[in-house]
Amino acid sequence: MAFITDIRTGGTTWGARFAELRAHWAEKAAKRKVYRTTLAELESLSNRDLADLGISRSMINSLAFEAAYGK
Repeated sequence: MAFITDIRTGGTTWGARFAELRAHWAEKAAKRKVYRTTLAELESLSNRDLADLGISRSMINSLAFEAAYGK
């Protein structure tokens, strides 16, 4: 009768997983900050300034989202 023993050593440690999770959270926080900053800056513009840029008020959320997260 044959059997296989699978012993896994190495791999990712808890410390490495935690560091990866912190890096992921930091990246998400940075993107969220870009979104909020862009949104605030565009919302602070007057309708005339937005028209000069070719942007309508209804486009502000999508433009801020695209600036932060891409398409």
